[in-house]
Amino acid sequence: MNYWLSYLFIVILTAEFTFQATPICGQVVEHEFIIGDPLPDAPVLALRGKYQIGVQTIDLLNKNQIDILNTKDGKEAFYDRPLKVEVWYPSSIDTTISPIINYEDVLGIAGNAERPLIPFSFLGRAMRDAKAISSEGAFPLVIVSHGYVGSRFLMTYLTENLASKGFIVVAIDHTESTFSDAAGFQSTLLNRAKDILFVVDKFANLDAVGGNHFLSGKVDAENTAIIGYSMGGYGALNAAGAGYSEFALNFFKGMTGGSTALESRGTYSDEFKKSNDSRIKAVVAFAPWGMERGVWDEEGLKGLKVPTFFIAGSEDDISGYEKGIKAIYMGAVNADRYLLTYDNARHNVAPNPPQLATMKAGLHIDEYYRYAEPSWDERKINNINQHFISAFLGTHLKGEDYNEYLSLPEDSNEKTWFGFIPRSSTGLSLLHAVPQE
Repeated sequence: MNYWLSYLFIVILTAEFTFQATPICGQVVEHEFIIGDPLPDAPVLALRGKYQIGVQTIDLLNKNQIDILNTKDGKEAFYDRPLKVEVWYPSSIDTTISPIINYEDVLGIAGNAERPLIPFSFLGRAMRDAKAISSEGAFPLVIVSHGYVGSRFLMTYLTENLASKGFIVVAIDHTESTFSDAAGFQSTLLNRAKDILFVVDKFANLDAVGGNHFLSGKVDAENTAIIGYSMGGYGALNAAGAGYSEFALNFFKGMTGGSTALESRGTYSDEFKKSNDSRIKAVVAFAPWGMERGVWDEEGLKGLKVPTFFIAGSEDDISGYEKGIKAIYMGAVNADRYLLTYDNARHNVAPNPPQLATMKAGLHIDEYYRYAEPSWDERKINNINQHFISAFLGTHLKGEDYNEYLSLPEDSNEKTWFGFIPRSSTGLSLLHAVPQE
């Protein structure tokens, strides 16, 4: 009982801090719940870590890439592929202040007359362009990949939280796959894993550019995790070793006029086999897309050998559950893997909560259901995700002991899970399987 009383005391203090007025650019701004804040019943590892965090935007360019949207009749076109990324990192900000940042994103989908692009903004807990902490060496790297369509700001509740716990977190805007530049799906099919691996390389080699990067000496890319949602999960699994099936490669050819560009990510490709990246130590796959569409088969899934934490809704109507996400989990027989399931949830088990203030009359209902779950409070989902991902990445990237938070009864309704407030862990299940090799 003393443990829970202590925990409740911490949550109450956090809540009081959360509802304070905060200065922004010399002005005092009143605010209540900010995305990522713990609810009163948040599990213990959802609370922020010891670091204040900074955030910066970086523009990258992956040169001489296949331009699949302009490839015709099997003749490949090429372009320099731009990628905008957002980076959250431990900072040397004065710990007596509570920095607040204004993120800017859009609702809608580019080129969709029924869902026009509408700018909106929301608050987070970070400081723009703050100085990186200088006294604690390098931090593990986490790459975050959004869905189709999405943005680098889709999961700030998680990116901020992980940075506060000592990770360098890089979220990608995947070109031709964001709200603001959505284009043909074939670009996402081809580029998702390639974008992820390119960004890993860029951040692994920061010190090679002369040592003057703001994160020089701060990135431990030898301990890298990939977090992907939906099509981001599709790319994350492939980047970590799950090769695409022959069916998927033929499907791609059919929709691109015969292009073989995706074959470099196929199970039996020598290029794919050589691309295996030993720096990737863990994967978190939210509702990964593709299994019901034949993207993976038995042999392809055998290539996934890094520890993987799957997160799904039992009623996922985009990626599928029994024949989709759970089938991937079951087929990844060579990985130490978990499957966390939200009972009655659909596909939106990863994003920030919907911004109700932006849901103006007349907006398409899908702008709400881009973020919301019909049977769950998205803020509670966010807190549970923060908790489990902190335990999983802390285990595999930092070598910390979170076994008590991960070794749980399968059904959360039978007994309150360790780390949760009594009676608060209902509607969840957690499976765990060890590699067969």
